[in-house]
Amino acid sequence: MSRLVAHLATPVTDEDHAQGPPDPAVTLLQYGDYECPYTRMSRHSIDALQREFPDTLRFVFRHFPLAEIHPHARAAAFAAEAAGRQNDFWTMHEHLFEHQHALKDANLHQYAIDLGLEPGQFDRDRASPQVARRIDRDRASGERSGVMGTPTFYVNGVRHDGSFDVDSLRAAVATVMERPPA
Repeated sequence: MSRLVAHLATPVTDEDHAQGPPDPAVTLLQYGDYECPYTRMSRHSIDALQREFPDTLRFVFRHFPLAEIHPHARAAAFAAEAAGRQNDFWTMHEHLFEHQHALKDANLHQYAIDLGLEPGQFDRDRASPQVARRIDRDRASGERSGVMGTPTFYVNGVRHDGSFDVDSLRAAVATVMERPPA
C-alpha cells in the first residue's frame, strides 16, 4: 500500500522569512501560529536543529494563523510582519512566542516599543494592505499545500507527518541529507 505524500505547493523564495544558509542541503519550513501552544513548543526543536546543522539547514517560517480558535493569532502575525518592515522580524517572532498569552493590540504596540522599533511606523505597517496580503499569501500557500493545523513542517518541500519533537525532526532532516542530489 503506497502512502500519500503532501508537497509544498509554493516554493521558498527570497521573500520568505529564513534563517540559515541561502543554498542549504535542507530547508525546514514551518507553518505556524503565534497563539498556538504547539507551535511555541516546536521552537525548542527548531533551535536545537539550527545549532546542530548551522551550515546545512535553512529554517523558513510562514504564517498560518488559526483565527477561528486563536483570536489574537492574526494580529500577532501582523505585528511580526510590521517588525519585519523595520528589519526585526525574528526578534518580534521570538518575543511573540515568549509572550503568547498577551497578544492584544496594546501588548503588540508595547512590544514594538520594548524592542526599539519606531512605534508609529509599526502601527501604520500593521494596518497596511501589504502586510495583510503577506499574511493571506502565507495562509493560502499553506492551504494549497494541505496544511490543516499548526505547526506543520515541510522538509525540502515534503510534508513531515511525524511529531515535531527534536528526534523526529532530526530523523527527517538526516534522511534528506543522506539522499543523493536529484
